[in-house]
Amino acid sequence: MAVVLAGGCRVSDMNEGPSQTAGSLRISNQVGKTSGAQAISLRILEFGPGVSPGLRNREADEVLYLLEHLDGRPDDRICRVLLDGQAHEVTAQTGVYVRPGQTLTVDNPGPATIQFVSSLCPDSSLEDVMVPAVMQATPGTHATKAPIVRLNDRKAVPTADRWYRVLIDDEVGSQQVTQFVGSIPPGRAPDHYHQYEEVLFILRGSGRMWSGETNTPISPGSCIYLPKGQVHCVENTGAGELRLLGVFYPAGSPAVRYES
Repeated sequence: MAVVLAGGCRVSDMNEGPSQTAGSLRISNQVGKTSGAQAISLRILEFGPGVSPGLRNREADEVLYLLEHLDGRPDDRICRVLLDGQAHEVTAQTGVYVRPGQTLTVDNPGPATIQFVSSLCPDSSLEDVMVPAVMQATPGTHATKAPIVRLNDRKAVPTADRWYRVLIDDEVGSQQVTQFVGSIPPGRAPDHYHQYEEVLFILRGSGRMWSGETNTPISPGSCIYLPKGQVHCVENTGAGELRLLGVFYPAGSPAVRYES
């Protein structure tokens, strides 16, 4: 069950919350306007084997991240992501940028289900438009720079005792949203806040999410919403790395933060 901390910080599990199913696609909504966010969302898109329906958002920038196995097993899964019919090969730990109005189709060769973490910004609370799968680009369409970024292709940027790697930003066309992966060592950093809304998804490790003086446990699969200006901290209570996926809106640098 979702936990709401001081200031509106919300923590839930990726398997909780309302969901909808269409063909091989299942959408689990974790964060959005209906749960108290202002302009950002977080949802889990599960694609079973086969070709998914087309998924088109009307007006938002969408950033996706193909999850690795959260239990630490080696992951060699691969799929095709088609954006308006232009195909891109995607492996685990890869970010994908979907422009407003584009149709997203996923071809999953199986046999296992694959999961993306998705954020829409701004979240208009309008339902996606389910359309037929788009498997070929319109004739005469010129391929643009692939909006696909693998984590291992990004340089780690150190900040004190931790690092982050930006995946999706204006370099691949996203003017509104920033997506990054961050690594937190054991311990607790100073409380701080940001001038943007943020969602986090825990990829590895265990810890506690602090919001003001309140806190709750977090582990792989935890989904977190942070309102703009809310004082918070992610504490790593384990012996190894805590790794998280972050998305914030409006776009900026993960290194910018303000201590309380």
